[in-house]
This record gives sequence, structure tokens and C-alpha cells, in this order.
Amino acid sequence: MSSPTPRRLLHFVTRRLGLRHYLENPGDGRRQPQIPAQLLLWGLLVGQILRQFSFHALEALVRSQAKRNKAFESSGWIGLAIDGTGAGWRTRQGCALCRPKRNAQEQILGHQHYFVMASVVGTGLSLPLDVEPYGPGDSEYAAGQRLLRRVIGGVGKRFAQYLVVDGEFSTAPFLHTAGDLGLRVVARLKDNLRELFTAAQKRFSSSPPTIVFQQGQDRVEIWDAEDFDPWNTLRWETVRVFRYRQHKPDGKVVEASWFTDFPSSRVGPRALFLMAKSRWEIENQGFNEAKTRHGLEHICHHHANSMLITWLLACLALTIERLYRLRYLHRGTHRCRSGAELVLALWVNLFRPCSADTS
Repeated sequence: MSSPTPRRLLHFVTRRLGLRHYLENPGDGRRQPQIPAQLLLWGLLVGQILRQFSFHALEALVRSQAKRNKAFESSGWIGLAIDGTGAGWRTRQGCALCRPKRNAQEQILGHQHYFVMASVVGTGLSLPLDVEPYGPGDSEYAAGQRLLRRVIGGVGKRFAQYLVVDGEFSTAPFLHTAGDLGLRVVARLKDNLRELFTAAQKRFSSSPPTIVFQQGQDRVEIWDAEDFDPWNTLRWETVRVFRYRQHKPDGKVVEASWFTDFPSSRVGPRALFLMAKSRWEIENQGFNEAKTRHGLEHICHHHANSMLITWLLACLALTIERLYRLRYLHRGTHRCRSGAELVLALWVNLFRPCSADTS
């Protein structure tokens, strides 16, 4: 296979992913643009993929559809994860998205921006889909509901089968929203649901595990029961709770409790364990990757729309890079390239001379 180049990457994005119309007509609200919008957009995306996310870095550089393409064809379950994070720390409030950060004494230490992200998980290919900022007086689970509705409206109700979330989203309105959108939920069970958490701890502590199996080098014990009563505002008929205890080779034990509306007749405890673990993909391959290598916390211009566009472009760049690297370049017997290998190959080929287009 030919070595990856920015031009071949553009061919992949416009032809294989079907983004030609978006790249050619991205929309431009500037009154007196000096650089055409389509060139600016592609430059920003390539800069993100090359991990040059600031405008100064891009200037220095100049000077010197996933499911249709069967990206998830080997996956038994396709999941979505939603979680929140912070970015763009400031000492003073600078825009409507700035939210105060307080200490234990309620003193304002500074201001930060918060948003929720949605990502495809559980398929071996984590793809960030969309972000939703917290508005003034907003909350994580309220922003998460808006984001979830928009994502499902875009990809369709049959795209994913489950939604995995942390305990902060364990509210009846959010769970009902997911159900109305055709998604089963796998949610972390913490002491914010005190009655359910206590009942599960009491039952599981006096009974042997439902199943014990080997997951790689780890030994996993799972307790599973689906006859717990829902709390008053939850319209589920029953709640299924499972707890896993994961024994690492070095003696470390990882334990967590979760609840779901998946019936045992449809999903077994092993599959539930993998769904629960897929929640970490949005942390490790979403937030951590975007912040450490793609400058998700970097603010090019402190304006609400500017930051939102920057976050969305970072998500789009990560999705393009992973589809290109892990699916398109992996066709046939070619091995998967690492992210660092792809970046190096693109840098090497960035400065190769190309023939002039005389058409």
C-alpha cells in the first residue's frame, strides 16, 4: 500500500467518508474573509491530525461515515458513551461559557469551561461524535440529554444498542430520555442512589458470585441480579444490578457496581462486564487523547462559538484519523499503524514535491 500523504488523506475524507460537500461548503460567517473557508477548514483538520492545534503552529507549518463503510462490522454490540470534562482554565470570567471554580470555602479560584462529549465505544474503534457545552446555570446531565437527542437524531435509533454512563447521569429524566431514544442503559451505581446501592451491597456480600471467568490475564467475579425495585421516579419495572471484582496479576483488585435495564435473557454477565468497561474509552481515548495530543484545552480565541468550533473540529479530526489509520490503511494484510507512525508518515510526505495540476 502507498504511504499515507495529506493528499491521500483528503481523498479518503472526500470519497470514502462522503465529506466532500461539507469541506467545499462549510459555511462562513466572516464578513471580510481573507482565506477561503474550505482551505481554512482543511488546514485546521490537518493541523489537528498532525497534532499542531494552535494557530501559531499552523502558521509555522505552512511556512517550513463510519457505519456505512462497515467500520464496526466485527462488533457484536455498538455502544455510546457520554461524559463531561473541563477545559480552558481562566482566572477571570471571559464569556458566557465560563463557570466559576470554587474551593471548600466557596471562594472563586478561577473559571473553567465544561462540556459533555458523546463517543462510539465497545467496538474496538472509539470515535468522538459530538460535544455540548454547559450553559449558564446548566448541569452535566441536562447538557447530556440535549447531546444524546442530537446524536441519535443524526445517526438514527438503530445505530447503537446501549449507552454507558457514570453515576452522575443516574437520574430518572436522563434514563427516560435514553429509553425514549431506543437505547438500553448501563450506568455506574454509586452511593448517590443510596437505597439501591445499599440493597445490592447487602445481597451480594452474602452470596457467591454468579459467574467467574478469565479476561486476559485477569480473573473476574460477577454478581448479577435483575429483581431490584426501581426508585420512585424511575418508570422501569425492575432494575438489574451487577457487581464485578477484577483480580489483576499483581494482586490489585478493581471493584465496581453498575445497573442496567438489559434483561438477562438478552445480555449475559460477561457482555455486561465488557459494556461497563467500555465507559473508560471516552476517558482514555477521548478526553485524555484529545487533551494531551490535540490541544483540547487550548483556547485559540476566548469566545463561546470559537471554543465550540475548536472542540468539534478536534472530535472530527480524531474520528477521521482513526478511521483512516485503523480501517482504511489496515485493509488486506497490512498491520495497524500507531498514531505516532501515521503522524510521522504524514510529516515526511508533507514536503514531497507534487506535479502541478494543469487541468
